[in-house]
Amino acid sequence: MQAYESTPLADVFAAAAPWQKVVGAWLRKQAGAELFGMPGYRLTLKGRVPDGLLAAPRDGRPANAMQGKAILSGRFALANARMSVQGSGDPWNRSSPTRAFAISLHQFAWLAPLMTQGDDGAKEAMRLFLLWARTFRNWTPFTWGEEVLPRRLINLSVYARRLAAVSTPEEVHLLAQSLAEQGRHLLRLHNNQACQASRAVALVAVGCVLSGGVGDGFRKKGLNRLSKALRRTVLADGSHASRSPEEGLELLYDLLLLVDGLSQRSQPVPDYIEQHIDSLSRFVRTLSHPDGSLVAFQGAESVSEDQIAPALLQTDAAGGALPLVLEQGRYHCLLGRSLSVFVDTGEARAGDFGSAACDYPMTFEVSGGRDKLIVSPGWSPIQSDRHALRVVGAANTLSLGDDVILKPMSGKFGELLHFALEGLRYKVRSRRVEAEDSGTLLEMEHEGWRSKFGLKHERRLYVDTQRDELRGEDRLTPMPSKKDMPVQTQYTVRFLLHPEVQASLARDKKSILLRGPGGRGWWLRHDARDVSLDEGLVFEKGVARKTTLVALHGTARLDGQNRLRWKLSPAEA
Repeated sequence: MQAYESTPLADVFAAAAPWQKVVGAWLRKQAGAELFGMPGYRLTLKGRVPDGLLAAPRDGRPANAMQGKAILSGRFALANARMSVQGSGDPWNRSSPTRAFAISLHQFAWLAPLMTQGDDGAKEAMRLFLLWARTFRNWTPFTWGEEVLPRRLINLSVYARRLAAVSTPEEVHLLAQSLAEQGRHLLRLHNNQACQASRAVALVAVGCVLSGGVGDGFRKKGLNRLSKALRRTVLADGSHASRSPEEGLELLYDLLLLVDGLSQRSQPVPDYIEQHIDSLSRFVRTLSHPDGSLVAFQGAESVSEDQIAPALLQTDAAGGALPLVLEQGRYHCLLGRSLSVFVDTGEARAGDFGSAACDYPMTFEVSGGRDKLIVSPGWSPIQSDRHALRVVGAANTLSLGDDVILKPMSGKFGELLHFALEGLRYKVRSRRVEAEDSGTLLEMEHEGWRSKFGLKHERRLYVDTQRDELRGEDRLTPMPSKKDMPVQTQYTVRFLLHPEVQASLARDKKSILLRGPGGRGWWLRHDARDVSLDEGLVFEKGVARKTTLVALHGTARLDGQNRLRWKLSPAEA
């Protein structure tokens, strides 16, 4: 038996003084506005002019050709929002529908899809860049900020040479000069730990693309920063520091991009880059369902196999058996004959890496064979208008009444702190027991409900290998408290089904038949007082899909033990 209950000290301190963080963020923002907003600041970004464009680093992320065709006709669909610029053809002279759309627009997230349209797409991309440069060549806090600038530089670096091939010498000169000026500003930005890796990647990418001493300088500075950034961003077991599997996948793609760019410049690839590629690859593989899709934990969407495979094809798949436990990432895999259960036994991150964290204590996802049965909502930062889906009542765990434990910050303070979660932090403790040839038991508990209800939530998950079934038990145990508590409260345990799973409630209401897209049936049985089949939401590729939410209801007494048992087993059994 081994227990996993570490909580990073940075999270504790980050949660201890939210007002200090707000004040600090505001002061940094004001200082940046005073410095970067000074008349003539752009002159300080001048320097040696690049001789030209050399490398064209290849980005392995698949691009959507249909999206590119729509953009070519003036219809932008980014971050689950839409904008039409048919007529003016200028997306920069109007307000964006959402903040997430604006981020994607100024990151040039539209560039890869547009470039699937051949020379017509490249010419339109250059036209859009020139419009952007005319409007935003001078510093503004949003368009030149750490949330936008690194990714824009990466996207421009990937396609700079293709843009140059359809442009005039004057336009190519402007593009190269803009890359250099944006890179120099990037070197001056605030040292947000969560942005360090992407900033370093952007500097190296620009350094591979720009020729001469300008490119060499960016490349060397970027590589120096990248080594330190990766040590902070990638944990010892390969998990991303944010605990987001999707963020781990994005960083994996970025590092593969750098390997290609450095190789094109005949530059050696540092060993630490190869090592982190290997560890991130194992992180992604470990948290992939049998159908190849990625689990949707901690600010990640359910990324489909076609979005993952290009990265994994470029990495070594022969590195031995994948781990069943990610100790630093706080994830567990429980395997039956056909069941795959992925469990989050950690806490929502605070601090710089917590901007997309979700408070789903002891949540899990389940696949039966290649059929995904029980999934997570898949909230990610592009769903910036749906922060309510980041809290305890949205996922496969237990909630009390309509209360939440942590909640996203909102308004101007929330924007300053990147909409991090606020509230009384708590630990999740877990213990795993392997029973040889019979199954795996995972015991977990957290005290997040103690201050409001004086209760501790304990969850036991057991995968029986022989019967190929998952047995669960949720308990609410009274704890000493200084407050006067109500006598009882309502609780709900939720199971969010994949949109392609059909659910049928039996007459006795104690069993629900789940049938996946492959046709195989599974019984979800329980001893709850009541059950309902409600409507839920799952996000895939930025799109909200309606699905079924199985909700088990009960009444918890605050002065005694409360227990709910449930089981997922094959229907043919």
